Amino acid sequence: MTPDLLDDWWRAAAAGALAVAVGLIAYYAARPIVARVTRRSRVLGAVLVRMHTPLRWVLPLIALQLVWQAVPESLAGIEAVRQVNEVLLIAALTATAIGAVRGVTDSVALLHPHDVADNLEARSILTQTRVLSRIAIGVILFAGVAFILMTFPRARQFGTSLLASAGLSALVLGLAARSVIGNLLAGLQIALSQPIRLDDVLIVEKEWGRVEEITGTYVVLKIWDERRLVIPLQWFIEHPFQNWTRTSSQIIGSVFLWVDYTTELEPLRAEATRLARGSKDYDGRVCLLQVVDTNERAMQLRLIVSSPSAGQNWDLRCLLREGLIGFLQRTQPHALPRVRAEVEGLPPLALQTPSSEERLHEVSTSAQPLPGAPARVNDDTGMASLTAPTGGVPPRHAPR
Repeated sequence: MTPDLLDDWWRAAAAGALAVAVGLIAYYAARPIVARVTRRSRVLGAVLVRMHTPLRWVLPLIALQLVWQAVPESLAGIEAVRQVNEVLLIAALTATAIGAVRGVTDSVALLHPHDVADNLEARSILTQTRVLSRIAIGVILFAGVAFILMTFPRARQFGTSLLASAGLSALVLGLAARSVIGNLLAGLQIALSQPIRLDDVLIVEKEWGRVEEITGTYVVLKIWDERRLVIPLQWFIEHPFQNWTRTSSQIIGSVFLWVDYTTELEPLRAEATRLARGSKDYDGRVCLLQVVDTNERAMQLRLIVSSPSAGQNWDLRCLLREGLIGFLQRTQPHALPRVRAEVEGLPPLALQTPSSEERLHEVSTSAQPLPGAPARVNDDTGMASLTAPTGGVPPRHAPR
């Protein structure tokens, strides 16, 4: 390297260092203003908080790019330096754009909190925002990578050749990535039509759970026992499923009981109403007890009761089931299901159960004393016990 070239590089490096210093000074000078705006506006503050880290690199890189563009073309190696700076600047700008999108998502979440009782509209807006933000982030990443590749001459030539055969390339790409593209389109359709939303209660593949997360390609369903069910977005477009909170979280549940035909239903209805009104999980809309089925041995009762949400309805149904069983045990024990049988061909006395006095008389008269054995009466029971005489026949269970 000649002395003149070395001097040129030293001057360029000094100009670059000065540009970096100016960019950092501008960044740190703007931080108090950003902090003041953040304190006054939570929405704008959420956006700026997401953007402040990549902006720390964007300003110095922009200043450096201006310096490198001013350097003469005759300086050896300046093209490589410019290209590296362009790649870093595009990456920083891409990160800033992604941070801005995430900041907008956070600000929407602040404006529409979903941890309230009536959160249907909030969940709808949050679902659209999150799905669309993930699609936007994917587009930004794709554009950033494309711009970085376009800084390389060979990649630019490759892109030109692809444009020449765009129809065939699009067909091959579509066939290879049809599942990915299908999920992306399904995510866009779900964001617009909203068959599901965040925190919706779903029944999917006979599993009960809440929508915990909606990404650009799949949905995470949190099962009641803390398991997670991951389902592709396209599955919701092609298969039926149950959404218990589509328009409202209110729900009606059922409690079934089998009881005997002799059961008095009015006291049972009154007890069900009393138990429901005494529970915080009852919303006062429906509490109805009806006979819905019968067979040769018993009748089936169905109690339907309403609650503000599915979880509360489950707790209320368990409470009513336990309470009604206990009520039947206390007040109508004969109401429990029983098996009836009619026996024919036996004398009437055979069907009668002897009383305790009759059993005692039978035992006392059937215990005949052994020959020569004195009878001794037990003072506590009034029953006769026998004692074998000396030298006689020993008792059956006496030790030999």
